[in-house]
Amino acid sequence: MYRKGEVSYQALPLPDRAHLDEAGSLAGAQDFLAFMRKRHSVRDYSTRPVPEAVIAACILAAGTAPSGANHQPWHFVAISDPAMKARIREGAEEEERAFYAGGAGDEWLAALEPIGTGVSKPHLTTAPWLIVVFAQRYGLTDDGARYKNYYVPESVGIATGFLIAAIHHAGLVCLEHTPNPMKFLGPMCGRPEHEKPVMILPVGYPAEEATVPAVAKRKKPLDEIMSVFRG
Repeated sequence: MYRKGEVSYQALPLPDRAHLDEAGSLAGAQDFLAFMRKRHSVRDYSTRPVPEAVIAACILAAGTAPSGANHQPWHFVAISDPAMKARIREGAEEEERAFYAGGAGDEWLAALEPIGTGVSKPHLTTAPWLIVVFAQRYGLTDDGARYKNYYVPESVGIATGFLIAAIHHAGLVCLEHTPNPMKFLGPMCGRPEHEKPVMILPVGYPAEEATVPAVAKRKKPLDEIMSVFRG
């Protein structure tokens, strides 16, 4: 992370190294693919409690993500307080009402139709935890001096991907929820003005009756997402 006055480079021998042959690498990649294919964005949550230690471990995993200049321009607010979750749901649904009343435009609403989304967001109160992801536009040193962060959207996006994978690895589910705008979340979560909320992740165990949209199982084939130039 950024340290004021720290401008010299120091090399550290690679502390962790995987020793796999080609077959082992392929098996590892295929195993991970099979595991991630079991990940689903879920809107129906069980009220079964999730220990805070599990959430903390998932957030620590997110914090291992690479970032521009290693500035780690993110902050994660984990919320289990029912009253606070209710206020977040109220604020999110207020924004969603404007969104679905025409703010989104016909094309966007048509794109969302197969997903089955709407104004009501019960998952924001049913899920035992909400994790609000914040992006830090710039950083502040201990003495209050401002410094620039680099590649903030990219860095926070990678960290959020790590977080979602960690949540799945813990046997939990989540939903990538992005009410727009989300300005109400900063003051509610006690975050400074230079932090921008980018996503709410309800986190918990899926309800017994949980469903997912059929369209969510459609993933682009390899030939649509990969190009290769062989040497």
